[in-house]
Amino acid sequence: MVGGGTVAARRVPRLLAAGADVALVSPAVTPALEELAAHGRIDWRHRAYADGDCAGAWLVIACTDRPEVNAAVSAEAEANRTWCARADDAAASTAWTPASGTAGGTSAPDNTSTAGGTTTAGGTSIGVLSGDPRHSAAIRDAVIAGLRDGTIAARHHRKRPAGVALVGGGPGDPDLITVRGRQLLAEADVVIADRLGPRELLAELSPDVTVIDAGKVPYRRQMSQAEINQAIIRHATDGKFVVRLKGGDPFVFGRGGEEMQACLRAGLPVTVVPGVSSAIGVPTAAGLPVTHRGMAQDFHVVSVHVPPGDERSAVDWPALARSEGTLVLLMSLERIGAVTRTLMKHGRRGNSPVSVIANGTMPTQRTIYSTLEDVERQLTNEGVRPPAVVVIGRVVAIAAELAALARELGG
Repeated sequence: MVGGGTVAARRVPRLLAAGADVALVSPAVTPALEELAAHGRIDWRHRAYADGDCAGAWLVIACTDRPEVNAAVSAEAEANRTWCARADDAAASTAWTPASGTAGGTSAPDNTSTAGGTTTAGGTSIGVLSGDPRHSAAIRDAVIAGLRDGTIAARHHRKRPAGVALVGGGPGDPDLITVRGRQLLAEADVVIADRLGPRELLAELSPDVTVIDAGKVPYRRQMSQAEINQAIIRHATDGKFVVRLKGGDPFVFGRGGEEMQACLRAGLPVTVVPGVSSAIGVPTAAGLPVTHRGMAQDFHVVSVHVPPGDERSAVDWPALARSEGTLVLLMSLERIGAVTRTLMKHGRRGNSPVSVIANGTMPTQRTIYSTLEDVERQLTNEGVRPPAVVVIGRVVAIAAELAALARELGG
């Protein structure tokens, strides 16, 4: 991948999901791509393109904002007999990336002849690919029927009026966004996306959709909330349908209330689509019930964007330390030492079980089991980075037991 702008930000997550080993050449990248590089998900070569960068590649994508660079990349790929897609000039490409989408493990590419055959509706060729030709044909026929009777909306046929949708994308896995959220995303003219939203879905958007990377990377460059509000209002006022794609739920530590407030004050209609909050979805995906009969009948979700004792903190840490309920901590990795020491100071036992789930619901998800007195050291030694959800309480023992049983079942 040569170029680190919005085109790359839309395509890289889908490539990674397909199992690609991605090398990205660009002197600058979007915040989301920078975070993927920081986690080792992609190899970011922090410089301009140089002859020889395409060597050894199976597929080359040229997506810089300079046509002469894209042409040079394409020429090198052609000399190497390597497929190359140019984002700025499809006619000059030796490979085209089809508009595609997935559902339940089935891929539905546009203009692709596949198992089950193809058919047309309104001038569009529909092909479906799966391991079962009869299944493919059934899905193909259902899609065609939906297009014909209008139950499936094609964005270029049905234009939504201007306005704003605050869409909760869930904890990260693109399959966990709600049906309503995905429908509105497909109809957007402008998408303003956070790093923790389901970014793979951006690859399914029409090329004419404007995608704005809001970043939201902790302690790194990002758009401020005021800038995000201004961008939403500016595009919606220009007559566009704007989707603000957020991780988790818009109203659970997502500042969705502030965004809705700003839009309504500007006279813009707002639709709010709930999402699966990472506070519940991530522990659940890791097999950790935040409540369990006879063990925990309450749980507390806490944002640790400031440490205990900070004058900006409104959290009653002594009360949480005395509680027998489960504690679910968000945005806490950078301050985990201060949290654990405060909880132990006010009565939580040092051997209280702790689970840390990093990159929850994603292919890179990992779960660490520890104790209140040892978790800071363990996280440092293992190099765990955000995003991560920390769960403290007796239910962690249940999660460890469930994990052991699952391993036995799997042989």
